[in-house]
Amino acid sequence: MQIQDLPYSDPGVPDARSGPRLLWWLGRNQLGGQCRALLWGMLHFASVCALPFCVGLAVQAAVDRSPRRLALTGGLMLLCGTAIAVGDTFLHRAAVTNWITAAARLQQLLARKAAYLGSALTRRVAAGEVVTVSTGDVEKLGWFVEAVSRFTAAALTVVVVCVTLLVYQPALGVVVAVGLPVVALAVLPLLPRATSRADVQREKAGRATELASDTVAGLRVLRGIGGEDLFLDRYRRASQEVRHAAVRSARMWSVISALQVLLPGLLLIVVVLRGVQLAREGRITVGELVTVYSAVMIVNYPLRHFVEIAMAYSFSRPSAQRAARVLSLERLTDIEGSGATELPGGDLFDPATGLRVPAHGFTAVVCGDPDMAGRLADRLGGHAPEPGLSVLLGGVALDELSLDQARTAVLVQDKDPVLLSGTLRELLDVPASGAVRAEDALAAAQCADVLDALVQGSLGASDPMDARITERGRSLSGGQRQRLALARSLVADPEVLVLDEPTSAVDSHTEARIADGLRRLRSGRTTVVLTSSPLLLDRADEVVFLHEGEVAAAGRHRELIGTEPRYRAVVTRETEDEQREAAAMEPAAPPPPQERPDLSEGAPLLGALEPLEEIEESA
Repeated sequence: MQIQDLPYSDPGVPDARSGPRLLWWLGRNQLGGQCRALLWGMLHFASVCALPFCVGLAVQAAVDRSPRRLALTGGLMLLCGTAIAVGDTFLHRAAVTNWITAAARLQQLLARKAAYLGSALTRRVAAGEVVTVSTGDVEKLGWFVEAVSRFTAAALTVVVVCVTLLVYQPALGVVVAVGLPVVALAVLPLLPRATSRADVQREKAGRATELASDTVAGLRVLRGIGGEDLFLDRYRRASQEVRHAAVRSARMWSVISALQVLLPGLLLIVVVLRGVQLAREGRITVGELVTVYSAVMIVNYPLRHFVEIAMAYSFSRPSAQRAARVLSLERLTDIEGSGATELPGGDLFDPATGLRVPAHGFTAVVCGDPDMAGRLADRLGGHAPEPGLSVLLGGVALDELSLDQARTAVLVQDKDPVLLSGTLRELLDVPASGAVRAEDALAAAQCADVLDALVQGSLGASDPMDARITERGRSLSGGQRQRLALARSLVADPEVLVLDEPTSAVDSHTEARIADGLRRLRSGRTTVVLTSSPLLLDRADEVVFLHEGEVAAAGRHRELIGTEPRYRAVVTRETEDEQREAAAMEPAAPPPPQERPDLSEGAPLLGALEPLEEIEESA
């Protein structure tokens, strides 16, 4: 796989049982690239380590006054230099290709998993962790995958050098063959402590990043309540904890790096002392001493990759565990479907609550519990994150439809919709029927002031459709983001549109106009609005009140206000004391009417007049 061939047509099925298994799976899928990097690495490191032998031959040729051997040695050094340049160039190219392709494969897998899980992803994994996995963790995993081939080439080169020195000069080769493994493995006891300190640093850095994200997201609210200093102090303390953890981690890695300089230096001193002793005894020549000395000095270069692979693994191991945890998540419902192949139509019915939404109408649903409203919206959209009774559309269970069919038939707009960065034209470029123009949807959602704000905030954008929206629409207010999201849903023009609190962040005048525009634009379509806003409820064809997860009442808004106290309490936000006061202030029932006296007989008439005489006397 080359970089120009990305993205993968099929990134494969990852082994997400554990972090190490995921790393092994990524390495296996990069086998071709790993082999290329290994071969180029062997050429590069072997050429580097061959230079000392060329130097030793040149020194010995000069000592022996042999121009022919000196010229031959010069040619060998030129050949080694060329091989070093070519090997390093193509090793870097192959390593970077392995890095990028491994990271791209993992990003595709994460994107596919996010699309597969839908809204269930952020319910089971924190949003901050998902962002961390798809950015920093992907980079660390790619680093480890590409470092494996370079480390393997370096390790094989060190073995070759040791064997060559044993053959070339056994007396000094034994010292090098014993000393190099000690130098390479001496840092292993320090790696667990260094890894644990690095894990603590990453954990604290993640907390600080999450706190910073929350602060930025709620900055408008913080300014309103004067809480900037409080959150600034919290972030300052969190950042100081990150700094202390980073210093402790850096100290350990500095000790490891120092050992990688100290131990090879000690080995070099031992080789020189032993070599001088052997040279005095006449057992080795000057050229051989220079060759062994140069080889030990040069071999420090491939030895550095031992520390790099240790660092790469220590940083990638927790990243791989997080990525495996996300990739191992599964939906609790099937996305392929098992029944109808055509999109159904008709009434929408939820067996769990008894809610029935008539087709081609504007129905409002009032829930006393906001969480229950969110779960109901998920069920109405089909393939809810929890298994249960399936919602029926025209008598067909949505669970029997594929996920794509269910989303085409029913569109759900969450309570907190997300605006993707880009132009407004790109935001509204969604799968749609074509019956609703973007201009009509923006007008129905009352987005005139939003368009003006976007044009003012975008340099050189005269057309509002070309104005850019910042990340998650942070430059806009909550009400402006809600209205743009509503316009996007209206442009899609689904057969059934479910809106969860679509106007909770706008003022009452704008809300009233949105309600009229929504009713006008969705005429002939099925619309379900989960809300407790009287302005929206008053314009609905039917209002359904859910209490404790079941339908408690249904009718028009004005009727339910007068006949259903629980509905009135939710809509008007009445407390229990206010409900009792309202009940006490209701007028008492009038007394039953007195029976009129029978005037057909005289005696009864006199009996009826006796109370009147008593009244006159008392007067």
